[in-house]
Amino acid sequence: MNKKTLITLTCSMAVAIAACAQVQAGDSVMSHARGNRLSIGGYGEIVMSRNFYSDHVSRYSQPEQHKDDPSHGKFDIPHAVVYLGYDFGRGWTFGTEIEFEHGGAGIAYEKEDEEGGEWEQETEKGGEVELEQFWIQKRFSRAANLRIGHIVVPVGLNNAYHEPLNFFTVYRPEGENTIMPSTWHQTGLSFFGHYGKFRYEAQLLAGLNADNFTNTGWIHKGHKSPLEYDVANKYGVSARIDNYSVPGLRIALSGYYGHAIGNSYPRNANGVDAEYKGTVAIGAFDFTYNAHNWIIRGQADYGYLGDASQLKYVYNRLNSKSPFHHSAFVSQNAYAIGIEAGYNLFSQIKSLQDKCDDRLYLFGRYEDYNAYASKTKGVAYDYTAVKRMAVGVNYYPVPEIVVKAEYSHRFLKSIYNNEPSVNIGIAYEGFFL
Repeated sequence: MNKKTLITLTCSMAVAIAACAQVQAGDSVMSHARGNRLSIGGYGEIVMSRNFYSDHVSRYSQPEQHKDDPSHGKFDIPHAVVYLGYDFGRGWTFGTEIEFEHGGAGIAYEKEDEEGGEWEQETEKGGEVELEQFWIQKRFSRAANLRIGHIVVPVGLNNAYHEPLNFFTVYRPEGENTIMPSTWHQTGLSFFGHYGKFRYEAQLLAGLNADNFTNTGWIHKGHKSPLEYDVANKYGVSARIDNYSVPGLRIALSGYYGHAIGNSYPRNANGVDAEYKGTVAIGAFDFTYNAHNWIIRGQADYGYLGDASQLKYVYNRLNSKSPFHHSAFVSQNAYAIGIEAGYNLFSQIKSLQDKCDDRLYLFGRYEDYNAYASKTKGVAYDYTAVKRMAVGVNYYPVPEIVVKAEYSHRFLKSIYNNEPSVNIGIAYEGFFL
């Protein structure tokens, strides 16, 4: 076997292994321990953005007044994450994921668009330091594992594979990140395993909190609690199944079902809180293809919220002293569709064909999403209907580091101003021990 043939086979095997070994976020804490009892790792992103549209709070309610507003920019550290895992032996393991969002800690101030631009303090359990995973696991066999604690809810592509090497864009895919929690993590029980070419998982969780649902983000904030614990007056269940039968291809179905109205503190025995359920049902399909120098990813998510017209009248949303107080209606339906494809240009350069880890992907992405897809009581928020395209490059100097650059453009309905931007970032993901 000559050197060129050996290099080609080695690179092909590396690509196939990478596709088949795509690890769900819930498994990633222990996935690279490789026999060590202690595993330490993490991921992080550093980003620079320039947005060529207005950042004024009334840019949607008064678009004509803001079409010529100046651009604005920012530097950001969206996520800096530390993984810790330990193998106690006899099938017992522990894992945790600590995330610092936007480089800070403590209480953050934000302008809430759905509150007419009012300044609010975001108290997300101690500010912007989040315990995204904290669990103890018992492995009975490859087919049967039980995990108890704070876990990732793997509904949709973004939640199951949210680390920065799992998407081309500088920021996480926008559609799923808008309508669902991201990363979606809650306390509960998880049963999962592998059988043949399948991975499966089922979870029992605390219910979402309808007090946190919004017109612009649907259930995006529904997993958060300003209390020292997650209220579990109501419960939710999630399930996911991934199939790896075709080399280089992973396809999956996932979903969630639970009740959200009345899952708050204090529990109101009367009125809307007691009368309605606020059923949340989500169905999602996603896939990843990684072969022949191509990486292609796609997802489609559809969500239903029962009793959506009643949410505005829930006690905690009407009470100005509560930490919720959302005055806008919430949609009965929301959806997000997205696809991205990238080709490794270095695969066509002869001098670089023997460098499997040195890759340069030219990619494109298209998304269509709407957090307010149905008019609740005839009220419309048409600026939530977004079509977005992005084109750019991803350069991998080593397997654990990627440099990203993109031009993106949000296309809104004709009465609003479109939103172009340029984003540049660098990210890493790996294990140090």
